[in-house]
This record gives sequence, C-alpha cells and structure tokens, in this order.
Amino acid sequence: MQQTHEPPHSTDSERIPLSLIGSIVAVGSLAFVGILTETVMTVLFPELMVEFSVNTATVQWITTIYLLVVAATMPLSSFLNRRFRFKALFVAAVVLAVIGSLLMIVGHAFALILIARVIQGVGSGIATPLMMNIILQQSPRSKVGRLMGVGSLVITVAPAIGPTVGGAISSVLPWRAIFVIVIPIVLLVSLPVGLKCIRQSRPTEDAQLNPLQFVAIVLALCGLIFALNQAGIAVSEAVSGGSGAVRSTIVAVTSLIVGVGSLLFFGWSSKRSFSPLIRLGWLRDPVVLLHLLPYLLMPIVGIGFGYVVTNVAQLSLGTSAFVAGALVLPGALIGAFFAPVGGILYDRFGAPRPVLAAIGTATLGPVLLLIFSMHLTPALLAGFYFIFGLCYALGYSNIMTSALSGIDREFTPDGNAVFQTSLQFGGAVGTALFSTILGVAQAGAGKEGSAAFRHATAVGGACVFAVMIVICVISIISLVAAFRLRARRA
Repeated sequence: MQQTHEPPHSTDSERIPLSLIGSIVAVGSLAFVGILTETVMTVLFPELMVEFSVNTATVQWITTIYLLVVAATMPLSSFLNRRFRFKALFVAAVVLAVIGSLLMIVGHAFALILIARVIQGVGSGIATPLMMNIILQQSPRSKVGRLMGVGSLVITVAPAIGPTVGGAISSVLPWRAIFVIVIPIVLLVSLPVGLKCIRQSRPTEDAQLNPLQFVAIVLALCGLIFALNQAGIAVSEAVSGGSGAVRSTIVAVTSLIVGVGSLLFFGWSSKRSFSPLIRLGWLRDPVVLLHLLPYLLMPIVGIGFGYVVTNVAQLSLGTSAFVAGALVLPGALIGAFFAPVGGILYDRFGAPRPVLAAIGTATLGPVLLLIFSMHLTPALLAGFYFIFGLCYALGYSNIMTSALSGIDREFTPDGNAVFQTSLQFGGAVGTALFSTILGVAQAGAGKEGSAAFRHATAVGGACVFAVMIVICVISIISLVAAFRLRARRA
C-alpha cells in the first residue's frame, strides 16, 4: 500500500557506517569509469568519424550501444541481487571494466571498439544497480535521501568532467590514453576498497534465471532503440535524396514491432511466472507509474544534453573539442556536487517541493536555449546548460527515492532494476534521438565547416531544445499528478 513519506528523526543508532560509505565509493567508481568513458567518447565524435570513416548516425553507436547494453543488463540486477553475494558481483564488474578498457586500447577497427563498449556496458550494468541496492538495503531510514544523493554524486561527476577530459586528452594525447588511465583507478582504488568494505546485508536465495524473459527484455530494448535509429536514417536519406530511405523505413517498422511485441510478452510472462526475472506486481500502483514516467523521460534530456552541447559548439559555433567539453563542465560538475543537497532536502521536506521546484527550474535551461538558439555563443550555451545541470541534479534522484519509499522493502531490488533500466534506456534514446534530429537538419547542407552546415546545425539544435522542453513539461505534469494522488490517499 502506498504511504506518504514522513522523514524520521535521526538517532545515534542511525549513524552511517564507514563501511557503507566505502561500499558506495567502491561500487560507484565502477559506474563512474563507465560513464566517464561514455561522455569522453561523445565529445570525440568528430575525431572518431574521421579515424574510422563513419558518419554521424554510425559513430553515435559508440555511445548508444554502451547505454543500450547497460539498460539490457540492469533487468538482471534483481535476480543477481537475490542469487549472488554483493562482493562476487562487484569483482565480476571490475573484471569486465578492465577487459573492456584493454580492448579499447588495442582496438583499431570500429567493430572491435563496439565489442569493447558492450563488455564495459555489462560491467556498468552490474555495478550501478548494485550500488543502489546497497544504499536502499543498508541505509538508515532517516538517511536514505542523502545517501542516494551521495550515490548520485558518484555517478554524475563523470558526465560533468567527461567532455572536458575528452577534449583535453584529444588536444595533447591520443584518445585511447583515457583507457590507460582508468585501469589503475579500477585496480588500485575500487577493487581494494570494495573488497574491504562491502558487506552482505541479506542471505542469498536459490533464484532461477528465466532465459526467455531475459531474451524478451533485451529484444524489447534493442528493437525500440534500433527502430528509432533506423527511422532517423530513413528521414536523413529522404531529405538528402538518398536511395536507402525505403529500406531503412522497413527496418525501423520491423524493429518497432519486435520491440513492442517483446515488451508486451515480457510483461505477460512475468505475471504468470513462478520465478520472474523481475517481479512487477508493485507497478500496479499508479503513483509508482507516475514517478516512473519522468524517471524514464528526464535522462533523455539529461544524458542527451552532453551530446547536443558539445556537437553544437563544435559544428555550429566552431569551437575546439577542448572548449566544447569545457562548456559542459560548470553545470554538470556543480550539479553533481549538489545531488546530496537534493537528498538532504528530501529527508527534511519530503518529495513534492524539492522535486517539483528543481525539475521546474531545470526546464528554464532548454527554454532559454531555444529562445537564443540562432544567436548562441559559447558563454550562453554554457550558462543555460548550467541552469539545467544544477537543478536536474537536485531533483532527479529523489524521484526514484520517492517512488520506492511506498513499496515493500522485499521488492526494492525489483523496483531498483526497473528504475535503473529506465534511466539507461532513456539515456540511449536521448543520444539516438538528438543525433538523429541533428543529422536530419545537417542532411544536404554541404561540407562540415561551411556556413550552410553551421546554420543547419544551429537549426537542428533549436529543434532539439524544443523537444527537450516538451519532455520536461510532460515529466512535471506526471509528478504533480503523482503527488496529488498520494496526498489524497493520506
């Protein structure tokens, strides 16, 4: 039964153990490395397009396939949480992160780079929900908001510094140097801290993996993302007068049917399975569903913003990769460090006021970007993104905390799996959607660097900012409805 959130008073018995902080840092740093490398690659897209001789629609798969694999792995987190010990999952994530980084260092074919991103995505798909499960299961009730904020801090600092790191590295070193750097971080920091601090808070179960359901959810996620990607290619081909529009349209429609059909089958099968991959009964509550929708939609904007800002800066404003990456740094970095503040506000005031105020103010970012879209300067681009990045970090993690506060703790791993999958899927949609919009705008606009190409990129950016505003408004309406329904129940 859904219940209102009433922040309990702290007591001495609810002090946060140092081992819990160490666990969060150790496991979160793995997610940090994965997201860091993902955002580093985003700012390097123009360079990678030249090195591997691929276009915009193709190179974005370096980011999209990573986010998609993370999203496909996260539905396993409920099963993994019940079946295996935390420390075993942590070690597996470390091994995958190192193997993926080694392949990125030695890989000189685009296909091998994608394979490396798949391996890294599996590692991050294990690590991120593991960190959240540790927080949700081991935190004192009165501190869960601020600790969720700390967890959000660990994994949101990466997108803050990723574009800047990528731009800096590309200006002085080969881009592969970033993967040489992250391996010692994982082996010398994450691994020893995790082995010392991670504790098992609940006994394991003899849970059984349902392979049919797992295949169904993977097909659903892949089908939906591939449908979006192919639809974008079809539109680009049609605009530029290419011959592949019909073929891409057929592939997009087929992928959409496969994706939607697989998702419906997954839901149907889960209701009838004795040991489902994810228990979904708690999703019958409309309050939870109204939280889940904005948790899915807002990462489309939040993660997609890094791609849009850095590419508009380079391809429309003519900045270097380093400057483009630096434009994201103030908003994302300050926002990341304010994530625990959002958690403290949640513990103090509950969810409605902190969440609605933060997401509502964040919407001003894309609104101002749309207004000034044809007259942007690097300073305006950075300043308007700063508004969004700060407020997004203050409110976003509290959406999941609020939703899961009303379900039984037994189903917390299932809720965590669904919400984390939604986050990663939303991020994958954002990168694919916004790269498609920019690609369509750029189609037939001449060579990169020309005045026509820069203008076309600015027009594409304006369209992206308009889509961002629509997404933010839908999210706010959904949250208002959720909080009103919860208040009426109280």
